[in-house]
Amino acid sequence: MLRRIALTFLYVFVLLAVVGVSYRVLEYYLLDPAKPGDTQTVLIEVTPEKSFREFAKELESKGLVRTALSLRAIARFKELDKDLKAGEYELSPSMTPEEILAKIVRGEMLLRRATIKEGTRALDMGPLFEAAGITTAAEFNAALSDQELIKQLNVPAASFEGYLFPETYQFPRNTPARKVITAMKGQFDSHWSPEWEDRLRLVGRSRHEVVTLASIVEKESGNVDEQPKIAGVFFNRLQLGMKLQADPTVIYGIENFNGNITKEDLQRPTPYNTYVIPGLPPGPISNPGRSALSATLFPERSSYLYFVGNGKGRHVFSDTLFDHNNAVNEFQRGGGASAPTEAPTSTPVP
Repeated sequence: MLRRIALTFLYVFVLLAVVGVSYRVLEYYLLDPAKPGDTQTVLIEVTPEKSFREFAKELESKGLVRTALSLRAIARFKELDKDLKAGEYELSPSMTPEEILAKIVRGEMLLRRATIKEGTRALDMGPLFEAAGITTAAEFNAALSDQELIKQLNVPAASFEGYLFPETYQFPRNTPARKVITAMKGQFDSHWSPEWEDRLRLVGRSRHEVVTLASIVEKESGNVDEQPKIAGVFFNRLQLGMKLQADPTVIYGIENFNGNITKEDLQRPTPYNTYVIPGLPPGPISNPGRSALSATLFPERSSYLYFVGNGKGRHVFSDTLFDHNNAVNEFQRGGGASAPTEAPTSTPVP
């Protein structure tokens, strides 16, 4: 009798041991990370063309799971094998198979970054997004002239120039260019506050005119503290009927500009040559940042009508043509600077 009881206990113990070992084996393959503590990331791309079997095998070959079969078993048990979101993912061998699946099902993709600086032209943005792997320059440039998208996003012009807000953007790889542009215009709209809208009446300009002038201010100076003063000079000149005579507008109108502005360039009639045309050009010449937009809506009151670079990244401002010519001689002697030919009296800005 005692022998039978002892054998029974032995059988139970062996059975429990086998079950325990089996469970630990299952836990090892199904639940544990492939390499606990190894946080080095591996880039994996999930595509619609790739089957789950191929995806699991790739993870096994790159050491992210111990066996592809275990990943397929978990996905099938949880009914996740059809829910993977296409995109790029940073995965680590320290993640459990369940964590890997959850990340991809949630669509927590790797986001690529592209920084658009204040004053960047729209046509110069495509290569930046392409270099980041977000979209191609060709697709981006094609979307820039998409009149349906321009109308849909309420841009009061035939171009997105001026309305693509400069900022650091993050998108997954191969994001459609239309989506990128929509996000950039959305950022512009989010910065255009009700207070700014109210200022349009006080400065006597439409939003498109303000954006156009702000794009010139942005190109003339990146110094935030100088921008309201520069905007004030331009408002003074506009109010007096003086030409803006801004070199950046001339450059914008030159196709394939080589970096050297000439006297012939200043005299060549183009819609953007403010040495030739009166008032503002037909649209923005760059994409201004928040400071340039704000400076144009809140220009500094002054009697200044002229300014010239001092060679140190700032400007010297003058009321009269005489003082301006003296400043040109002092700071740009031999630099080919072209001084305005009019010397009217000044009036205050709004």
